[in-house]
Amino acid sequence: MGMVSEFKEFIARGNVVDLAVGVVIGAAFGKIVTTLVDKIIMPPIGLLVGGVDFSKWAWTLKEATIDAAGKEVPAVVIGIGEFLNTVIQFVIVAFAIFLLVKAVNRLHRKPEAAPAATPEDVLLLREIRDSLKK
Repeated sequence: MGMVSEFKEFIARGNVVDLAVGVVIGAAFGKIVTTLVDKIIMPPIGLLVGGVDFSKWAWTLKEATIDAAGKEVPAVVIGIGEFLNTVIQFVIVAFAIFLLVKAVNRLHRKPEAAPAATPEDVLLLREIRDSLKK
């Protein structure tokens, strides 16, 4: 029973729940960003550079062939366009996370600076000054 109660305590901590919520929100946000890049950002860019569909932009190393048995051997390609889309998605997600962290850091209040302690010799000089005034 000790392990079960320990597991319940672990799950009940706020950090674990916050992490789970963050993972779910992050997955949904990733899908949104993927759609944003693939369907909204890249088509106009492709149109501007001559109607190129970046998701299909690839560098073919070896063309598709048919072997002796009659089976098709697929082409060997490097998917440059898919890589470019993924890089743009990463930049968008990284920027969004940067803005989120920046906003959270602004919400944290800076601790008030403690008043500087007056040195002992200054206190002694003030006492002498005050006693001389009397």
